[in-house]
Amino acid sequence: MKLTNEELNILGILEENHSLSSKSIAMQLAMTEENVQKIVKKLENEKIIVSYPTLIDWNKIEGKEMIVAMIDVKVTPQRSVGFNEVAEQIYRNPEVTSLYLMSGTYDLSVTVEGKTMKEIALFVSNKLATIENVVSTTSHFMLKKYKHDGFIVEGNDDKDRRMVISP
Repeated sequence: MKLTNEELNILGILEENHSLSSKSIAMQLAMTEENVQKIVKKLENEKIIVSYPTLIDWNKIEGKEMIVAMIDVKVTPQRSVGFNEVAEQIYRNPEVTSLYLMSGTYDLSVTVEGKTMKEIALFVSNKLATIENVVSTTSHFMLKKYKHDGFIVEGNDDKDRRMVISP
């Protein structure tokens, strides 16, 4: 779909800060607030704007810690549907937070969240590996998250990184 410059500009602003008001966006782009609202509604209806995420570091909240695993899946594609049916069987599980078709050694990359490693292991052995066209899986457990969706989650932000200049 080809978008107008106004639509592209609104998308760029929302991608940077999705919490801006229509009024603020309109002021930045010299548009009317009503026009901005109309364009945003159109982009939402056409599923170009998929969601407005809030990034929360649940691991900092006691009792809400999650273990994240990235699982590479080798699949035998099915005639006429390729990977789509297997992908649908996988993404319908509530543990799955993302699923991508990949190039390379493995066909699908699945991100799964669970409260324990055992929970993730049971997902792999009972739900994922039992799917008919799944040939093999390789699991990787996330140890630390530094950056997510363009935001630094954990880093050394307090450290003064200015160059020291002395006479």
